[in-house]
Amino acid sequence: MSDLHAVLEPPAADFAARAEAAYLGLALGDALGATVEFMTPREIQAQYGCHRTIRGGGWLKLKSGAVTDDTTMALALGDAILAAGGIDAHTIGEAFDAWMRAKPVDIGNTVRRGIIEFRRTGRLEAPPSEHDAGNGACMRVLPVTLATLGQPEDAVRTACRVQAHLTHNNPLSDAGTETVTLMVQDALRGADLDTLVRRRVRPLLDAFPLFDPAGKREENPSGFIKDTLRAVFQALLDTDSFETCLIDVVNRGGDADTTGAIAGMLAGALYGPASLPEPWLAALDQDIRRACMAQARALLSIPWGRIHSPSACGSTAAGE
Repeated sequence: MSDLHAVLEPPAADFAARAEAAYLGLALGDALGATVEFMTPREIQAQYGCHRTIRGGGWLKLKSGAVTDDTTMALALGDAILAAGGIDAHTIGEAFDAWMRAKPVDIGNTVRRGIIEFRRTGRLEAPPSEHDAGNGACMRVLPVTLATLGQPEDAVRTACRVQAHLTHNNPLSDAGTETVTLMVQDALRGADLDTLVRRRVRPLLDAFPLFDPAGKREENPSGFIKDTLRAVFQALLDTDSFETCLIDVVNRGGDADTTGAIAGMLAGALYGPASLPEPWLAALDQDIRRACMAQARALLSIPWGRIHSPSACGSTAAGE
């Protein structure tokens, strides 16, 4: 048992409530950020002042409370995990393919390319590419985070890569995605922000200094994982609540639905369900709200199964 586990083991009910807050946080950040996606901070200021209301619109012309691919792809991943009783690359690939066939409101180029290749060849792992350091694997990782809670860290990292490598096979993408997953898991156990920085962010910066949030404010962040996580880390460090964190990060513009989604899952786990603004929850698409809450609890409660990855000789049992 790790030092964190020994000290921080909240009751099961608190795990479930924080897991729901993380999933709802993802959806809220997605819905809030989608309005100002691809806008610059100056454009946001001119049109909205400080954007702080879930209102829809944006370049996708969404209805108020609607979410984008960040949330719907996470839900597709969660459905695959629940169907397989664990992390199974082929089941995840089929779920992603079905998700794309349903014509999501938006889809990233790397995600699209990976799913089409799976559909064409059945390939479960994209070839390594220096050009695939995007944020698409990180934005959808929360179901893996919840399903592997309590498993050894190596198993958690392996599970992250199984889902990620269907579309993104890149060391920076892997490092950022795994760091976010482990930060959320620590926050679900009750870790505070200083602990998350010490245990997770600093080791990431030692290995990959370009994620360092110090220095100039990351504005108009691109879809590259380093820019996304610099903006998310800065917003977390510069604020002290769920609401102020999300307002901070989406008003930076750029890939705001994804920075909002990732900051939302982290801040939801960190600050808990009471921190989620009621007006935002009321504005969120209520079918999405119910789906996130139900899936969060279901993922925590599945009997831990197997991780079936394309690089393994068959399935390997985690946590044994």
